[in-house]
Amino acid sequence: MKRLFPSFSKDATLGSVFSSFPEKLGPWCEYESLVMRGESDLSFSERELIAAYVSGLNACSYCHGAHTLFAHAYGIDTNLIEALLEDPDSAPVNQLFKPILAYVAKLTLSPSRMTEEDAKAVYDAGWSENALFDAIQVCGVFSLVNRLVEGTGISRVNSDPNEVDEQTLKKLRSKTFYSDFGRANGLDV
Repeated sequence: MKRLFPSFSKDATLGSVFSSFPEKLGPWCEYESLVMRGESDLSFSERELIAAYVSGLNACSYCHGAHTLFAHAYGIDTNLIEALLEDPDSAPVNQLFKPILAYVAKLTLSPSRMTEEDAKAVYDAGWSENALFDAIQVCGVFSLVNRLVEGTGISRVNSDPNEVDEQTLKKLRSKTFYSDFGRANGLDV
């Protein structure tokens, strides 16, 4: 961990940040829970894939590692996420989902350059406006979280999906994971 906040211990975690600023992060945690586990045209696995992908594009190793684990918990091959980062066009992703991933990649890397054609590609693949909006929300949440993590100096120690036991995977798949995490770290969510 980079010591950007002297009050944090050298082994501080994201939970340490939440515990230090509960009044500011409570509403955000509630929103993140809604975006990632609320009703959506996108499955939990699709949302976690977007979270891992956006975090990888933002070079946030903590969130990329954590949400690669989440995606793995939902059955996404972790090699797929790495393939997306290397070459999105040849990555073995469902062709219908590629326009959504292209949209969030562009939104992450050059947000002021979004066009009607970008949205049209999503709609032409059969996705609804609700699905696109939910993808945009996941992208936005993780663009914010990536900066929160990097700005506070939190780093990821271990994110090897092969070292995660079934009980942890079950916890990651919980519909209430995000709000449970917030409550466990002193937030009123």
